Amino acid sequence: MNKLSVNHLLGIRYLTKEDINLIFETADHFKEVINRPIKKVPSLRDITIANLFFENSTRTKLSFEIAEKRLSADILNFSSSSSSVTKGETLIDTVNNILSMKVDMVVIRHPNPGAADFLSKHVDAKIVNAGDGAHEHPTQALLDAFSIREKFGDLKGKNVVIVGDILHSRVALSNIFCLQK
Repeated sequence: MNKLSVNHLLGIRYLTKEDINLIFETADHFKEVINRPIKKVPSLRDITIANLFFENSTRTKLSFEIAEKRLSADILNFSSSSSSVTKGETLIDTVNNILSMKVDMVVIRHPNPGAADFLSKHVDAKIVNAGDGAHEHPTQALLDAFSIREKFGDLKGKNVVIVGDILHSRVALSNIFCLQK
């Protein structure tokens, strides 16, 4: 069985071209699953994932939640506005309190650049970066590149224009890293 070269999904810059291809091949298989009458598979059965969103999000939060449910994971949804963070609890303390509930993986969306990377060095769980400040949003870039690949086939030799505030866009930065690979 193939495996990623990294333990956490912190940013596209840490992935190899082979990692990205493996993710795309896996996504191809799961696309078949979501088109079946029964859209669930037991891939993440007995895995508990905490979705920690320190920023408002609709699409990203719901996309993670539905994917986790379709992969049969147990899910904890966390919102910082209704937590002890409002009383000054640190990020590490918050996450360690959640991990004490036998959580295996943390999906984090945070306004501070590098928050996912920081967390990966201080807690014992797999970390997935769902967007951190103006740093990266690797899952969105993977979705964008996967969609381009589906529409046009091989990405090699394609010119892609990214419009917007590229300097401050975590999605643009991740897209640039991903499309270059």
